[in-house]
Amino acid sequence: MCGFIGIYGPDGTDVALEIYEGLIAVQHRGQDAAGITTYTDSFHVKKGLGLVRDVFNERNMQRLRGPLGVGHVRYPTVGLGSDEDVQPFHINFPCGIAMAHNGNVTNFLELKTRLQRSGVRPGSNCDLEVILFVFARALSERVKPGTAPLPEDVFAAVRAVYAEVKGAYSVCAILADGGMVAFRDPFGIKPICFGEKQTDEGRWFACASESVVLDVTGYEKTLDIGAGEAVYVTPERKVIHKKLDDKPHRPCIFELVYFARHDSMLDGMSVYRTRRRFGEALANQWRDSGAPAPDVVIPIPDSSREAAMSMAEHLGVPYREGLVKNRYIGRTFIMPSQMARTHGVRRKLNSIKLEFEGKDVLLVDDSIVRGNTSKRIVQMARDAGARKVYFAVTSPPLISPCPYGIDMATKTEFVATGKTPAEIADAIGADYLLYLDREAMNAAARAGNPKVEKFCNACFTGDYPTGDVTREMLSAIETERNESHAQLTIWS
Repeated sequence: MCGFIGIYGPDGTDVALEIYEGLIAVQHRGQDAAGITTYTDSFHVKKGLGLVRDVFNERNMQRLRGPLGVGHVRYPTVGLGSDEDVQPFHINFPCGIAMAHNGNVTNFLELKTRLQRSGVRPGSNCDLEVILFVFARALSERVKPGTAPLPEDVFAAVRAVYAEVKGAYSVCAILADGGMVAFRDPFGIKPICFGEKQTDEGRWFACASESVVLDVTGYEKTLDIGAGEAVYVTPERKVIHKKLDDKPHRPCIFELVYFARHDSMLDGMSVYRTRRRFGEALANQWRDSGAPAPDVVIPIPDSSREAAMSMAEHLGVPYREGLVKNRYIGRTFIMPSQMARTHGVRRKLNSIKLEFEGKDVLLVDDSIVRGNTSKRIVQMARDAGARKVYFAVTSPPLISPCPYGIDMATKTEFVATGKTPAEIADAIGADYLLYLDREAMNAAARAGNPKVEKFCNACFTGDYPTGDVTREMLSAIETERNESHAQLTIWS
């Protein structure tokens, strides 16, 4: 899971400041690193480890000149997240391209080996690099250096990526010899949207991993780039939108459950309203199951807040903010090691004891992955004086590794593996636990856009929509992640 924004502004403008503002808006998607690359007559680059506000300052922003640029915030799912892995990446030969992506290439190791055998020496462990090389090679076979590509050249390069690169990815690239291109994987697992605006300087174009990025930078979202679709903005500022693959659309349901900001729209679905529908469905399920009646409903901030409010409303139970979040601490789910996650929870949340003392409390969260965070929060509730602690989750049990760009790659880490809900409740110290039914979750999401027939539910079912995920592939990913976590533990 990462975030990006690409902007193509009128000649004579500089897009870096808008990219910076967009990255701040999408910081929740990645807190390990940030980067911006712009172009005038050459590429201008600033990248580094840390938050957006830490990587960029007035001095380095001043040299990021040009009307064409792309920015990125990173959460590593491949490699150790070192300096060499920070996006965007760019190449100058055989054609100038700068690129950023969100997602994960499932056949990354295979493609990396193939590139090495052909004489290409990747300079990082980031899977974006193979997308960049495949795209650049295909484009260079059709376009002479120093000449602007035709739309059919750009779309042919995207088709080459589709043919060779497997997995889930949304991509934005700026071309030194002309324009900006954005495209989405054939199954449309990772989100991407496109927008435009008009100013006195002229027409501006932007693509981003979430619509909130367009909102805060003043763009009107004109389309969600669909599964297997690409948008090319030519040097003449003509927008060409084309579908290049006809595989079924399978957007990631976990974007709506957890990742996306609640003020975003994904594929025509309001994240805010979808999470409220999750809460309503969970309330109905709680009541129908004969679960114990709570005195109060308290969300585990922030992504479960809308569902908790809706659940309380439909149960007829008071809603209270009993856990206060320190907003200067990052999202614990995407922290790279268990040690970091544990310390993050301790610093991130504090309880308001008056809302817990002597009450049967229902905590609402979006998911339970490893169970360590949930266990810590349940104990916080008890320490604050709760008489009983119930737990409701707005998604089903996570049981399967995700090879598509979420750091839940090892099946041994899931607390739900081989356990019943009662056993999971015991593992996290709760008096009662209820997960939202999978079909109810999908129905609540689909209500926002009936055209989306199915979502990727792989992390809940083990059914991978791309059809190319093998046991050997998952084992390789598990080994890579374990080695990465071990190395991070040594460093820390």
